[in-house]
Parts: sequence; C-alpha cells; structure tokens
Amino acid sequence: MEVRKVLLNEDEMPRQWYNILADIKMNPPLGPDGKPIKPEDLAPVFPMNLIEQEVSSERWIDIPEDVLNVLSIWRPAPLVRAISLEKALNTPARIYFKNEGLSPPGSHKPNTAVPQAYYNKVFGIKRLTTETGAGQWGSALSFACCQYGIECKIYMVRISFDQKPYRKSLMSVWGGNCVASPSTETKAGRDILEKDPDTPGSLGIAISEAIEEAVADESGQTRYSLGSVLNHVMLHQTIIGLEAKKQMEKIGEYPDIVIGCAGGGSNFAGIAYPYIYDKINGKEVAIYPVEPTACPTLTQAQFAYDHGDSAKYTPLLPMHSLGHTFVPAPIHAGGLRYHGMAPTVSQLAAEGLIESKAVNQVAAYDAGILMARTEGIVPAPETNHALACVVDEAKKAKEEGKEKVILFCFSGHGLIDLAAYDRYFAGELKDYVLTQDEKRRFETCLEDHPRPQMLKSC
Repeated sequence: MEVRKVLLNEDEMPRQWYNILADIKMNPPLGPDGKPIKPEDLAPVFPMNLIEQEVSSERWIDIPEDVLNVLSIWRPAPLVRAISLEKALNTPARIYFKNEGLSPPGSHKPNTAVPQAYYNKVFGIKRLTTETGAGQWGSALSFACCQYGIECKIYMVRISFDQKPYRKSLMSVWGGNCVASPSTETKAGRDILEKDPDTPGSLGIAISEAIEEAVADESGQTRYSLGSVLNHVMLHQTIIGLEAKKQMEKIGEYPDIVIGCAGGGSNFAGIAYPYIYDKINGKEVAIYPVEPTACPTLTQAQFAYDHGDSAKYTPLLPMHSLGHTFVPAPIHAGGLRYHGMAPTVSQLAAEGLIESKAVNQVAAYDAGILMARTEGIVPAPETNHALACVVDEAKKAKEEGKEKVILFCFSGHGLIDLAAYDRYFAGELKDYVLTQDEKRRFETCLEDHPRPQMLKSC
C-alpha cells in the first residue's frame, strides 16, 4: 500500500513561531501625520502583548503552553501526498498538501485565532470584535473565544453573509454574534449604506465597523482581532510550514514549489514563510501566492501606502493595494476579496522572493472538482485558487518531463460552500477580470500616499 499521510506526534509540534521580520526590512506603518506610528498608538485596538509581537524582530517566538494545549485538539495536521490527483494528471510531479481543513472550524484560521484569544484573555480583555469575509475567520475566532470565555462580535461581508448562511450558524454554535456588513450599528456602516444601499460589502468596510465598535468601548474591555494582514497573524500561521518541514524531512523530500492562495496573506504566509527563510539563506525553491483575477492585489495593484479599511481608521500600511475604497466582484472566494495584501507579503513580492499568480473563478472550481473526485476532499473556494496553480504546475512538470515536488496549503474544506458548487454545476459561476477603468477608479484614493522604496533583505 502506498503511504499517503505523513504524521507527527503531539510532542513533535513546533514550540516556536518563525518571525520573518528578523530577516527582511520593512517600511514602517504611518500615522495621520505621515510619521511612523509608535507601539502605544495601537493600544486602543490591540492588547500590548500582541503589539509586542507585531513589532518584534526576534526570529523565534515561544508558543505558550496554554495555546499548544488548544492547538493540539487538531494539530499536528497531516501532510498528505495527493497520489490520486497525480495519477489523474499523469504527472511525474509529487504533490503534497498540508491539510488545514481538519480544525474544528475547517480552516487554517484557528492557528492565529487561538493565540489571539489567549493573549487578549491574559491581558484582561472581555470582548473581541472582528470582521470576516467567507466566514472562516469569524468561525475560528468564535471557536477560540469560546475556549477562553471571551465574547465575540463579528461583522460579516454582506455578500458572504447571504451566500453562506451556515457560517453564521457555526459562529452561533460557539457563541459568536454575527451581523451583516455594512450594518446600521456603526457610523462607518451607516455612511456606506447611505451612499449605496445595495452594496455587497467588502472586508475593508467590515474592518472599519469592527474597529469602530472596539475603540468606542469606554470600559477598555473590548479589543479588535484581525484574521490576516498584520505581522503577528502571519507569525502564528507559520506553524503550518514548520510542521510541513518536519514531515517532509521524515520522508527525505523538499519542495521545488510552494503554493498557497492569497487574500490578505495568512495561509500563504503560514506555508511559505519557513521556506522563504530557507530561500533567503540560499535554498532554491519557487514560491507562488495565488489570488483571484477579480481582486488582483499582487499581480496588478500598486505597492503604496494605504489604509487597511474603508473608513481610514487604520494606520497607513505599505502594501500592494487596489485602494481602500475598492469593492470586489461577488466571487464565492470571500476570503480572497480584500483590497490589500499583507505588508510582509507585499515586501517579499517587491524583492522578488515570491512570484504572484492570478486565476479566474471557473478554473479554480475546475481544479476543486478534480481534487474532490480524486482525493475525496471538497475544497473551500479559496483553496481552489491554490489548486488551480497546482494543476498548472503539475502539467508543466509533465511537459518538461521533470519530477518536481509540489507542496501546497489546503487552507480549508468546502462543506459549508456547497451552494457555490451548485452554481458551478448549473453553469452560473462567472469569471470576473478587473478592468483597467475599474482599477484606476479605485486607485485614485492612493494618489496622495507615498510609494514605498523597495528595500532589500537583511
């Protein structure tokens, strides 16, 4: 029998996260005055223990034992060889995936939701607010807050709120309170609805609402929690790649190509950053973040300072951005509908350490169906984008006659996304490609912001 799964024991779980800020130089976030912000400027939004991680330049940061205890509910996650997919593609490539769909909410998101809830609990915070696109992050934070006895309020992008009702149900199971965004509960939401009552919403709008509610709590017992983009989130996700490296070492493999879908950048960072560390230190490995053609932040957007949210509550972040007013087309990969990209991912792209790809919605679902009919697992719409790139690379290996090793992050299952698959089979899914006129219209909000200088690695 062929070996499909490479497993680690719980005592082999990584005990430290990898912090990429030790190995690259970054442009600093800027305040309204155009000057770099100080850590204390973030205190109304995040607890100081997470702010310390956000700005840390230590390469390795210890994972608290209490966090490891919760992560061990599903971690270490298996590394799986996609033998049936390889055979269907008739490729000489060996395809491996890190299965992050086995967590309680079914995605990679609890890898950061659990430590964020823990650090807030330790700091004395009683309530967290957040946003969510497809609902994976809102589900994950609801689960994590349930573990630590913290209240959780989630603003869910309206189009996903309507498309994925069972995500809201999942949040409710764990005690989360989910509302559609834009809502009438915040000034940011009311302002957007006044301009466009039928807006599908966006992650930028939902972030504004969640931040507004958090900072308005005069008791000081509420903070905001973010599922992607910022450094501490990327840090927590590196447990994915660190486990994968241990597992591949067990079988004497090392990837030629590492792939992850990219919306804000969290699951991509999780699988890729430990390998980028190797690449910085001389290892040859190709690393591909994959985004939708409907929201092509890395492949088309400017690398500029921009706000992370629509109401401009956040500092100016150095990132590839389509503009904080950008409202993406209503594709089903809600987790990839964000106007910007994580500053660390953006910097890596600027330095040429990663090569960005974009795929359309129908091709993504084609790949997802192939995965389901070979490996038996139904992927999330976001994961399908990574899979489309995997299929392309496997076909290239066949054309070149090369035995490449491909590693990708299976960021989540699609069992709550079956309505999208119904639309695929009915021929109702559309491909959306951002036009230059649309791109220019949304990017006008970037004109007053500086373009970051490209900085080289340390």
